[in-house]
Amino acid sequence: MTPREPDERRLDKRQAHPKPAPGIISVTDTSSPQYAHSLQQRESATWKRWLDVQRPYRWNLRRLEPGFLLDVGSGLGRNLAHVDGQGVGVDHNAHSVGIARQRGLRAYLPDEFAESEWNRLGRFDSLLLAHVAEHLPKSEAQGLLERYLPNVKLGGKVIVIVPQQAGFRADDSHVRRIGAAELSELAEALRLRIVRIYSYPFPEWVGRFFVHNETVMVCRR
Repeated sequence: MTPREPDERRLDKRQAHPKPAPGIISVTDTSSPQYAHSLQQRESATWKRWLDVQRPYRWNLRRLEPGFLLDVGSGLGRNLAHVDGQGVGVDHNAHSVGIARQRGLRAYLPDEFAESEWNRLGRFDSLLLAHVAEHLPKSEAQGLLERYLPNVKLGGKVIVIVPQQAGFRADDSHVRRIGAAELSELAEALRLRIVRIYSYPFPEWVGRFFVHNETVMVCRR
């Protein structure tokens, strides 16, 4: 049996995780102003505001009772707004941080956060990593959480949210599809106690078609 050529392997990978061309975020550099602009465009659609499409996600985050929240990979600050600004965001995209600040939210670049009053052991009740881990190789996602876990009090919550199949395909900057098994491995590597892993807002099979279905893991530090 002859080994397959590299081009064939790349073709197989594309077929396994097809990326539809229209209507997705096609910018692959998540630190670029173009990526922040893409997020802003997707978020500001008039019909989304009319229908308040964030209501179920806002409710879901609030019912987890995160307390004072450290939002790692906070983007434009949507989740910080969901908790009425009761937290601090960190993001590597300067343009996203700027937009979050314009919205009246506390947001910092990593180096800024490191020098801020908020960078203290156990300062936060919980840590949120929402729609970030899928942008990173496994070791980098773990390293990112390890960097900020000391800022969460002992017994505090760690909440990780990742997209499901359709959501993974909707952003070209996604590099790794993560399910419940991968989340469990991440928690084990970080010595976190898993409280619950669940699909939201619909059962997991809906995530094959519905872009905004998520897998949520709640842990205790």
